[in-house]
Amino acid sequence: MRHLRDRRKLNRTASHRRAMLRNLVTSLFAHERVETTVARAKEARREAEHLITFAKRGDLHARRQVGRYISDNAVVKKLFDTIGPWYAERNGGYTRIIKTRTRLGDAGEMAYLELVKTEEQKAEERKQRQQEAAAKEKKKAARKKEIADRAPKEKDEGKEEKKAKKAKKDK
Repeated sequence: MRHLRDRRKLNRTASHRRAMLRNLVTSLFAHERVETTVARAKEARREAEHLITFAKRGDLHARRQVGRYISDNAVVKKLFDTIGPWYAERNGGYTRIIKTRTRLGDAGEMAYLELVKTEEQKAEERKQRQQEAAAKEKKKAARKKEIADRAPKEKDEGKEEKKAKKAKKDK
């Protein structure tokens, strides 16, 4: 029996399992949402919540402990500067697992592991995405206009050159 054995082995050696979970948690903090199997999500959730608790503390020792687990300095900075303050008033429950589908091929249960956000954060992100989309559309329209302005000039120049060549031939 597996008394007092509370972690999943995930069919990997200890070093492979640790590396996989480190990569999964790093991706979670970088992208704020990852799709993985349910078993992996449940294991990664434990690690992620522990690291977010360190980020809430915010002192140098906590930063160094997180740095031992997450090797990407940009992700560590994001964790301490943005993600940690999100949960300053929250005691645990920083992540959510949403079961999505069964994977084709091996019928593994898939799920999203994501960071829980407040309604204000969601509204702010939605607003930012809309602004980015509007800016992209504006840039696209300006490019189209530039191409349209350039195209008739090139055609007219081509006609003039052809007329000049034709006139030289006629002489």
